[in-house]
Amino acid sequence: MVIRVYIASSSGSTSLKKNQQMIMSFLEALKIPFEEKDIASNEENRKWMRENVPECSRPAQGVPLPPQIFSDEKYLGDFEDFFEAKENNRLYTFLGLTPPPGSKEALSLASENA
Repeated sequence: MVIRVYIASSSGSTSLKKNQQMIMSFLEALKIPFEEKDIASNEENRKWMRENVPECSRPAQGVPLPPQIFSDEKYLGDFEDFFEAKENNRLYTFLGLTPPPGSKEALSLASENA
């Protein structure tokens, strides 16, 4: 399973750049391996990302914008979904990964399943 973060390396939007950087920095800090897929410099990446964001997750107008997160071919969500998972101590679950033993998320899941 490979976590893929679709980004745009050249964007005029500072909030888009901040959101992309936050996701990648957080994954790096947690030592969660991921692939960065740039849609600005690779047309195939752009096309693939836009085609694989589910209809229910697309904006009402326009096309899906980065950052978008996938696990292999499975769509996980955008920045808002990532941020919500992080804030709720559900990031590993969001990414489809097993939380590290002793982590807040692992302890929370254990208490829910008890």
